[in-house]
Amino acid sequence: MPLSEDWTVASVADGDTITVKRDGETKKIRFCGIDAVEKQQKLGPQAKTYLQSLIDKGDGTVMVIPIEQDKYGRTVAEVFVKPRPGTPGYRSEEEIFLNGDMVRAGFARHYTRYSNNCPNKVVIEQSEQMAIASKAGVWNDPNAVPPWEFRKQKR
Repeated sequence: MPLSEDWTVASVADGDTITVKRDGETKKIRFCGIDAVEKQQKLGPQAKTYLQSLIDKGDGTVMVIPIEQDKYGRTVAEVFVKPRPGTPGYRSEEEIFLNGDMVRAGFARHYTRYSNNCPNKVVIEQSEQMAIASKAGVWNDPNAVPPWEFRKQKR
């Protein structure tokens, strides 16, 4: 697999899944190593909106580092956005690591069960520690249910 591929974001499904397109091809991308709150959970709609806001800091293009395919046929990947010049809080050469930023903002958790193949697993772990320390998002609610537990309860 290539190291990095540039794709245009077609849509944001939720806090850890996007659809991208390029040259007539469409792919569903699942973020490696994280599990965002489900749409039906508290903060679910905000997670999707926050991810869209991160993507909007760029020009609509994301850099995808494909890792593997999941059982649903999605490409599991690390995803980055290059912010437009002058974006507040970012240097022009800096890339936004969407997987890590979603965790740091408290809209996703480190999905340890599925993070071993993620090249930036350590960044995801550090992002979660920062989110816990600052009580960001789900870490501000002692009763927050991890997304994987929420899905189990819904079966």
